Amino acid sequence: MAVDLRAAHERFLTGPTGPARLAPVRRVVLDSWLRSRRSGVDPERVSPPVDLTGPDLAAYRREHVLAPLMPIVRRLLLDGAESDGLIIALADETGRLLWVDGDRAVRRDVERVGFVAGARWGERDAGTNAPGIALATDHAVQVFGAEHFTRSVQQWSCSAAPVHDPVTGRTLGVLDVTGRDPAASPQMLRLVRATVAAMESELAVRALRSLLASSPADPAPWPTARLEVLGTSSGALVRGGQRQPLTLRHAELLLLLGARPRGTTGEELAALLHPGTLSAVTVRAEVSRLRRAVGPLLGPSRPYRLAAPLRTDVDEVRQRLARADVAGAVEAYRGPVLPRSQAPGVQALRDELAAELRTALGRSTDVGALEAWTLSPAGADDWAAWRRLVQVQAEGSPGWLRARAHVDVLDRELAGPPARAGAARTAAARIAAARTGPAGRATPAQRP
Repeated sequence: MAVDLRAAHERFLTGPTGPARLAPVRRVVLDSWLRSRRSGVDPERVSPPVDLTGPDLAAYRREHVLAPLMPIVRRLLLDGAESDGLIIALADETGRLLWVDGDRAVRRDVERVGFVAGARWGERDAGTNAPGIALATDHAVQVFGAEHFTRSVQQWSCSAAPVHDPVTGRTLGVLDVTGRDPAASPQMLRLVRATVAAMESELAVRALRSLLASSPADPAPWPTARLEVLGTSSGALVRGGQRQPLTLRHAELLLLLGARPRGTTGEELAALLHPGTLSAVTVRAEVSRLRRAVGPLLGPSRPYRLAAPLRTDVDEVRQRLARADVAGAVEAYRGPVLPRSQAPGVQALRDELAAELRTALGRSTDVGALEAWTLSPAGADDWAAWRRLVQVQAEGSPGWLRARAHVDVLDRELAGPPARAGAARTAAARIAAARTGPAGRATPAQRP
């Protein structure tokens, strides 16, 4: 695949670019190549401008709205991953890198192509790259090796997602993970999106605190409504102390609209709601029925958006994780997000929250939180969590013996016939690594 991409890249730069000649190239990448070429980016050598350095850069970072969120980023993506060959970067809304951290050897290598704090890595400055595309399209994206526009960057892969102001919907910046091939794995993109969700939840909490501090005598306008979607077959809306049961479709719509405060088009909503084809007429009918059910909570015009803030129990879990309250997050997590839903947008949120929670548990030393999780239906068969319990307790203690015994039981269940025991342990280790994420102590292939 990499060879085909490099050949397509060469054809794009040197000759006609018909569909057949560029067949291996994804549409999102081809569009970015076209924008990069129109911007005059040199495909042979990247030279992003560095317009902030030294005290100026330090002052800009100190005052930036994303500055308080770096501890969250480091905790969820970086802690314990210094030897994993990955770096993280947080950039502002123009693509200017504010922080670059992670594996020292990789940082030295990427510095040679100008991937340093203060440099601008938007598409018009550096060509096709994950943070540049994420800002240009306002979507999470991955870029693999030869998909980069400039040849000097094609040894790297990256995953990135934009960060939004949860109140206004404005793009504040972009979070990126860069490295070799593992930096663009499916689980890495899930972790990046989950980290961004935690960042946005923390911003929402800060906005609420600021509002309450500025007008303590006024009743808080947020949250005015609460959506319950964890561990429930169809969800419920709580307003003014009254609990209103919802249909599954209405819960899906409210959850998806609440995650997109700037609004969404009918086409986007159709793709988020149904894995196949859903007509615009059907979407309009679904939204109309939802409007009759929830009244002024839903805005009257398109793009479809909520007319008032909506808090969800998913937000509660993420806010507790953002404060490093793993035990509180486990307590708030009553089960998967709308477990009966097959809507792609809901499935993505479900996977992101589970990955975020499992990542936090995989690094936690809170025995109580780990025990509560492993005793819950969601964590009863979580091999990585049981293994973590073994690691954080004194060897030979009652808790250690119980956890060790349960790990052995899970190993046997995974193994099946004795001949497959070795393969099963490898599979279990890979499952644990995928759940824990790249910030764990080893890659899936290295985990014991």
